[in-house]
Amino acid sequence: MKNIFFVLLISMVQPVLAQTKLEKAITSLENNYKQEKVYLLTDKSQYAAGDKIWFKSFVFDGYNRSAVSTTLFVELYNSDKKLIDWKTILLTNGEGSGDFQLKEDLSEQVYFVRAYTPYMTNFNEDFQVVKALPVYNPNSTESLVISKSSDWSAKASPEGGTFINGMPSKFAVRLSSTTSLPENWTGKVVDTQNPNVPITTFKSFDRNVASFKITPASGKKYQVIIQDNAGKSKTIDLPAAADSGLNLEVYSSKEGIKYTLRGVNLKQQLQNYKIVGTISNHLAYKANIKNLTNEASSLIPTKISNGSNCILQLAVFDEDDNLVAKRLCFIKPDQLKIEKAEIIGQNIKLTPRSFNSIDLSPESYFKNYTVLVSDDSGTQNPEEENLLSALWLTGDFTSKIDSPAQYFSKNANTEALDALLISENWQRFDWNSLLGGSVPTIKTKPQQYLSYKIKPIKNNALVINSTVNLILKLGNSEPVINQFQTDQNGYAYLNNLNYNEPLDVSLFVNSEKSTESSTDNLFVTIEPLVNPTSFTGNFPGTKYQLVKAGDKKAVSPAISRAINTQKNIKKTENVDVQIEEVKVTGKKKDPKEELDSQLSSGMFSSVNSTVFDFVNEDQHTNGSNNILDWLQGKAAGLTFQRNSSGINVPSIRGQQAKLYLDESPTDAAMIANVPVSTIAMVKVIKEGGLVGNAIAIYTMKGNMKSKNNNKEMQKNNSSVVKGYDKPSEFLIEMLDDDSAVKIENDTRETLYWNPNLFDSDYVPPRIKFFNNDSAKQYKVLIISFDEDDNLLYDQQIFK
Repeated sequence: MKNIFFVLLISMVQPVLAQTKLEKAITSLENNYKQEKVYLLTDKSQYAAGDKIWFKSFVFDGYNRSAVSTTLFVELYNSDKKLIDWKTILLTNGEGSGDFQLKEDLSEQVYFVRAYTPYMTNFNEDFQVVKALPVYNPNSTESLVISKSSDWSAKASPEGGTFINGMPSKFAVRLSSTTSLPENWTGKVVDTQNPNVPITTFKSFDRNVASFKITPASGKKYQVIIQDNAGKSKTIDLPAAADSGLNLEVYSSKEGIKYTLRGVNLKQQLQNYKIVGTISNHLAYKANIKNLTNEASSLIPTKISNGSNCILQLAVFDEDDNLVAKRLCFIKPDQLKIEKAEIIGQNIKLTPRSFNSIDLSPESYFKNYTVLVSDDSGTQNPEEENLLSALWLTGDFTSKIDSPAQYFSKNANTEALDALLISENWQRFDWNSLLGGSVPTIKTKPQQYLSYKIKPIKNNALVINSTVNLILKLGNSEPVINQFQTDQNGYAYLNNLNYNEPLDVSLFVNSEKSTESSTDNLFVTIEPLVNPTSFTGNFPGTKYQLVKAGDKKAVSPAISRAINTQKNIKKTENVDVQIEEVKVTGKKKDPKEELDSQLSSGMFSSVNSTVFDFVNEDQHTNGSNNILDWLQGKAAGLTFQRNSSGINVPSIRGQQAKLYLDESPTDAAMIANVPVSTIAMVKVIKEGGLVGNAIAIYTMKGNMKSKNNNKEMQKNNSSVVKGYDKPSEFLIEMLDDDSAVKIENDTRETLYWNPNLFDSDYVPPRIKFFNNDSAKQYKVLIISFDEDDNLLYDQQIFK
């Protein structure tokens, strides 16, 4: 997409040197109102307790994937706003994925998933994603049912926001409800002085909206009477018609947006009125009216958005830069710019547990795909929301819209979408606030990945403007020792960390006394600079309500299948555990020899060496300040002499020994600062081949743990920092009848989930999945973006 909007300026006035109030407001809008929105795709629309929720997040800046944020927080709440679980998701090109494992004892109710970037917390919380997901549990004492009541309200909005005597005006009628809206409804417009005679009638386009036209007469008051399909009726007042003002009429076509302005009883007619068009808080169009006229029309070409679909906000200002009318409209609603997947081959079968594949073209401009394959029974309801509706509609509005995906479906009603936009207001910014000079306060600036500030304290005092040694150990990788300088506040900083495994952080400072360890009286605190925020708003209303469950609680077929799938997964996991236990039991090697073989390279192999194993043996390191102190008296011919810094420097047979840390040359000062708790093995080598007299220190790797019963090593100088949450691996196939475990009934609904299917030079993108025991057709969803952010969105049914 890459909407580098074409700004169209139409002006018939001479330029002036000083910025007007409106021009200053536009400059402020461009500089201060960059905002993001999120769409969260889940693999299902409802879950059973014990299920796993798979999700893929898309973060947009306007209509392109966002480059603003690299971190997304996704949180799971129950209906009482209690935080159940949360994930920190890494965003790459605005995309990230993860999962929630639901506990089996979760009570049956509606749960809510909240998603937002740290940058989004600078703006209204209502723009954050809060997605409702019903979770069922047959063992709960309460049951979720769809509410039968439909308590709704209505409003009528004139096009452009103005209603003027003698001018034909289009109104949008919008229904709202915290639960559910009526299936269909009708209405009529009446004069309050003659309510029995309708001026006009209308029918709803859908559950949300309807429209009608009326020409008001002076002195008249009008009402709208609405009746739903259940017979419920409500009456609302139309606003009083004004005797003067501006009438704005807008029409969207393939060529662009045509607008007409008509002035009524204006002092200078439309002279010096300005028309401003914005797209995603960016100026896209501006025109000035120079002549004395009561009517002006123009066509805004689609090139202002590079031909892409988007919402245009038109605003009209008078000669004093006062906002007098505004209108939202959708560019090219009948020509959605969506690419389809290029499928070059497929092998689809409907027999139970059959292997299926769909091959995508390796020649496509799209290289990275999100794919979801589900068992489609043919009776599922149409999707209520999707990526298209979130990108083009709901991501920018805080009001509840019933089934927004319908406005971008194959048989979408463009007139209904236009009426919906007449009833909405753009709340990302307010023109009157902008004209008054207000700007948002940006407290949380975009941060590249995760960052932390580290605060060491020694002897109850801050370590200010000093050098500290920082040992970082990420997952199974080898520890890395770095030196950091604290600032005047006593902080050292770890910036822009992009990892998805726990990071062990240990801090040391050089000791001034020879009898003092580098970890004595040292405390460290680590504070994240990228933080989640508490949710202060209210969850959206849903169509569900909880009722007391009867003696025989009814369970829907979909939930029964989900529970059975959980049982099947447990069977396969138990088999995997048993196999691993057998593998471990079968190993009969000398642990010390295996450790030496695992850690030492050929250069450090020597028959004339002494090995100290800290992984499999307790080396009793209590009372030792560091590993060099501990080594005294442990090996024949090994002696120590303290240097001017009080550090023991080793010698072997009268010659100073070389020192190695994980087989990299180092010195005694660095070795003295390595915590004993991180050491896996020490090797004292005497005249050993290529290294000669040497001491080699090896640190822990992978899941190694020290055998030392050393209470001293549990000090406050270390901490574990949580990184990004790593997505779980999706199980593609269930085991067949010939496997170690028998699956009697494969009932999976989600047959394939891949949030990151790559097209590489060696492996063309292939969607491969196994059928369950009953699916007769598959729903396949494919989403992708190319380098220019053009959108591929393809949902097909394979039979």
